[in-house]
Amino acid sequence: VQLQASGGGLVQAGGSLRLSCAASGRTFSNYAMGWFRQAPGKEREFVAAISWSGGSTYYADSVKGRFTISRDNAENTVYLQMNSLKPEDTAVYYCAADPLITDAQAFSIKNGRRYWGQGTQVTVSS
Repeated sequence: VQLQASGGGLVQAGGSLRLSCAASGRTFSNYAMGWFRQAPGKEREFVAAISWSGGSTYYADSVKGRFTISRDNAENTVYLQMNSLKPEDTAVYYCAADPLITDAQAFSIKNGRRYWGQGTQVTVSS
């Protein structure tokens, strides 16, 4: 089971980035997936989650209205479109999948058997 995150980079404040997370090794179409981030000196925090079907999503208040999570189950891939980026969005972003959770909101607070990707750096300059 592997999650490969990509799409990070350096962007100016107000800019956009799109992160991708490709899953391999097994089919994640029945699992909720999501993104977390960890800034230097801070704990890892929840960013966004999407239900197994893609029918529901859930966001941290800090990114609501700016970030959009989506998934393509045929490609075993989840995306995070990040718009209106701020310097405080600077962090390493990790994708995750949990085979024991199907609901997006539950994914944000529960850890069934979470798989993690390797992380991708997002840096937003002011």
